[in-house]
Formats: sequence, structure tokens, C-alpha cells
Amino acid sequence: MADYDHLLDVRDLHVEFRMRTGIAKAINGVSFYLDEKETLAILGESGSGKSVTAQAIMGILDSPPGFVTGGEVLFQGVDMLKMSRKQRAAMRGPKISMIFQDALSALNPVFPVGWQIAEMFRIHHKTNSSDAMKAAISLMEQVRIPAARQRFKAYPHQFSGGMRQRIMIAMAIALDPWILIADEPTTALDVTVQAQIMALLKELQDEHDMGLILITHDLGVVANVADRIAVMYAGRLVETAPVVDVYGQPRHPYTIGLLESVPRLDTKLGGVLPAIGGLPPNLLAMPSGCPFNPRCRFAVDQCRQGTPPPLESLDAKGTRFAACWRVADTAVVDWRVDEPVPDERVDDMGVDDEIGGWL
Repeated sequence: MADYDHLLDVRDLHVEFRMRTGIAKAINGVSFYLDEKETLAILGESGSGKSVTAQAIMGILDSPPGFVTGGEVLFQGVDMLKMSRKQRAAMRGPKISMIFQDALSALNPVFPVGWQIAEMFRIHHKTNSSDAMKAAISLMEQVRIPAARQRFKAYPHQFSGGMRQRIMIAMAIALDPWILIADEPTTALDVTVQAQIMALLKELQDEHDMGLILITHDLGVVANVADRIAVMYAGRLVETAPVVDVYGQPRHPYTIGLLESVPRLDTKLGGVLPAIGGLPPNLLAMPSGCPFNPRCRFAVDQCRQGTPPPLESLDAKGTRFAACWRVADTAVVDWRVDEPVPDERVDDMGVDDEIGGWL
């Protein structure tokens, strides 16, 4: 029997950036877990700390200015933050891998894409060049790169955005990792290609039995693929719950605002799309009290005076958590999205009725 509770267990993680203008606390006590074969979606606006959390887990923070100042990152019960650089580097690829947000920047522009994929096998498996090339071509075919053998020697700029993202996916799964972190994998792609990439990730996850952490700000992308959702704001985790619960009855005002901002299939033509007012806080000058209180329509004096306690359980099962002073108030609890209007086109696509209206 394994002697760990979760495949990945992040506990009270703290990250700060030390700059001339001050210290920006980018991550403040973030805790979550990921089980085998599970998909966890981490949501939030740009600057909420999603990518920094992923970089801290991978051990690739630019340091300086970024420093992990506290917490644990347990992989199969072993704290990776206590490992040496060499040990962490050995885990990247075979144990934990990552798909980066900007494929064009992540790929080396002066080497063919096939060579870059094959390098994973040459470095980690000490494979000879011929066998590494065959493995790389096989991976390119697996992620559905057309004419993979002929395009082995093509350079990143010769591929479209969707094809470059497929190359990044091929590199990420090359060594059959236990965990795959996908950081905004569909950014800047059109809707059709987004759907193809998400379907490909799900298929590869099932084939390789990976745990998947999907980082995004697009709630529509994760509605039908995630098992659980964790919502981040200003470097803090504000809500986490099974996906149906989050879409059906969010319990944190920030999550409510995010859901209201998503276009729905049953929205009336000409209607005004709601938006969260204001801007995310400056990490060098955080507001007093709850970080979200300047933008929160439910805020009261208590919200402006003290930071909410860490995530509190909202159910007996321990599956729903939220960090808000008013999480039990009827004004927040009774808020709910209007029931989606039944749509045969949605049903025919096999979309869950409970969240169909969001897609």
C-alpha cells in the first residue's frame, strides 16, 4: 500500500518576489491536492498567482527575484521543496511535466521541433539518436501532427499556434509523467482548436493515467473536463469544490462574479454582459481586510477590517471550501444562477445538463 494520501499535496505554500520597490507576496498560504487520474482546474484572473503556483511546484521560479518562503509540495508523500536541484531536475519529465502558456516562447527557435522532443529521450533515457528520433516521430503522430516524419525537421515558426501547442504536449508526455500541469494550454487559439486541444489532453490523460492540473481563466473550457475546481484571487485560494457544485451554487463572491461574466447560451440577445468592477489589487499595496473587498458587492465592515480565515469546510463530506466572512450569509448562500434554458443542441453534444448553460 502507498503511504501517501494524495498524488500531489500542496500545503500552505508561500512565494514572494523581492524587488527594489518592495516585496510582493504572490502566493499566500495556498493548499490543495491532486489524486491519481484526477483533473483539477485552477481558475482566476491574470495575476491571481496560478502560473507562479505551477512554477513553484515544478521548481522553475526565477530566483531572484522569486523565492518559496514556506509550505510543502508533497509528491507521493515526499517534500520536493527539500530536494536538491539535481533531484528536482530529475523529477521534471518522468514524474511531473508542464505545458507552458506560450508555445512559441517555450520552444527553442533555432532547433527543429523533432530534435527538441527527441532530446527528452536522449537526456533522461540515454537513448541513441536513431531510437530517440523514432520515439519523437511516434509522439508527434500520437498528438496528431500531420506528416510527422516529414515535419520532424521543421522549426517552431513553421507551425500554426495549434500545432505548436501539440508539439508542447508531445514534449510534456514524452516520459510518461504521473502529473501534467497545463498552463493556459488554449490561450490565443480559436474555439475549434481549443476544443481539439482539450479533447486531446483528456484522451492522453486516460491513456497514461495522469493527474492533470489545468490552469486557466476560461470557465467555459473546464466545465466539461474538470473533476474539481480551485479558484484563486490575489495569491490566495478562495474557493474549492467539485465542478458541478461550483457552477451550480458558488459560495465565494469572487466565484459568483466570474460565473456572471461568462456568456451563456440562454442569454437574451442585446443583453448586457455583467463584469467584475475594478482591478485586481497591487501586490505591493494590498487593501486592508479581504483582498477582494474593494470589488465585492457583498462586502461589509468586517470584510474591510480583517483577512478571512483560511478555507473552511462547507459540507460534512469535506469537499467544499471557501474563504469569506459572509460565506454563511443568506445574501451569498441564496445567490444562484438562473436555471439554464433546455437546448437540444447542447443535449445532443453530450453536455452535462447541470452545467450546460455555461458552455
